[in-house]
Amino acid sequence: MLMAHPVVLKDLVEQYETLRALHAEDGSAEARQRMEDVAYTLCVSTGTRDIEAALVAARHCLPGARVEDDSLLTA
Repeated sequence: MLMAHPVVLKDLVEQYETLRALHAEDGSAEARQRMEDVAYTLCVSTGTRDIEAALVAARHCLPGARVEDDSLLTA
């Protein structure tokens, strides 16, 4: 499976977190739609099916991630 470049993943994670906070504040339809679009892109980019798994997978690929620590990936 191809993985997105870490810089792209970092940008997507930051966008998602910003949009989630914005949606929580004002709940606009535009913020919700954009958040859903970014969530979809994150899932496709990480090969996951839900946003929480996508965020974990994306953060795991970011520079500075401790790749030997996969405790967040085990249920």
